[in-house]
Amino acid sequence: MAVSLREYRARIKSTESMKKITRAMELIAASRIIKAQQRAQAAAPYARELTRAVSAVATFSNVEHPLTKEEENPQRAAVLIVTSDRGLAGAYSSSVLKEAERLAERLREEGKEIDFYITGRKGEAYFKFRQRPIVQSWTGFSDQPSYDVAAEVGRTLIDSFLKEQGEEGDVDEVHVVYTRFVSMLNQEPTAVRLLPLEVVEGTEAPDEGDLLPLYEFEPSPEAVLDGLLPQYVQSRIFFSLLQAAASELAARQKAMKSATDNAEELIKKYTRIANQARQAGITQEISEIVGGVNALADANAGAE
Repeated sequence: MAVSLREYRARIKSTESMKKITRAMELIAASRIIKAQQRAQAAAPYARELTRAVSAVATFSNVEHPLTKEEENPQRAAVLIVTSDRGLAGAYSSSVLKEAERLAERLREEGKEIDFYITGRKGEAYFKFRQRPIVQSWTGFSDQPSYDVAAEVGRTLIDSFLKEQGEEGDVDEVHVVYTRFVSMLNQEPTAVRLLPLEVVEGTEAPDEGDLLPLYEFEPSPEAVLDGLLPQYVQSRIFFSLLQAAASELAARQKAMKSATDNAEELIKKYTRIANQARQAGITQEISEIVGGVNALADANAGAE
């Protein structure tokens, strides 16, 4: 019985240590998510105004740009999957990977081959474990993305999209799969087509009935689009990374709170069982003492 009691006490001690770790991670995620939300909210007006500008230029210039050109027979699509660098965030990464798999299946049914681009170590490990090829990956920034990284990712995808069909590394479509932050309790895996450019799309699109501004193009509509459209693509990627960062931290806070609550329940359970084992041990010892006393009394009575 004493061995069992020591075992439960060891379990209680290890569970208390785990509880301290999960509680600390919950507090860290809670402190970071406020900043991540503020960054995502701060980027929204810029993305919205840039969308209005791109919509106006594309509408009134009547210029066909390579980034808006639809291929008659698209054969290959690039899929950028935004995952996390670290675990302990519940089903955050697995949910976005499932959404990416559904998108890839739909694209394959349309007769398109898939090139995967990954951000985050979890997505990278997912594909390497299954021995599936990755064209390029970026890691180390999932909870604190920077615009420089988004610009690099955007340039890589744009370069692949602008290659001639049949050229090595060319793609005819670019899709982004990320987790959209809805609230602290709700984060939705989302897939959007980024290229060919569809400027009136998503939450950053102008409101219905909103009048687009009129622009005079200097030096020319072509030059304006050459400078504006890549910047628009990069800003959309950056906004997706910010949304994913806020979603990751919210998912981690929720997961760590659940782990802390479970640890508390385990501690209560082990404490109750340990108390029962201790009481059973005491009862057994008392029974043995009483039995010994009775046996000694009987032996003395027989001797007299």
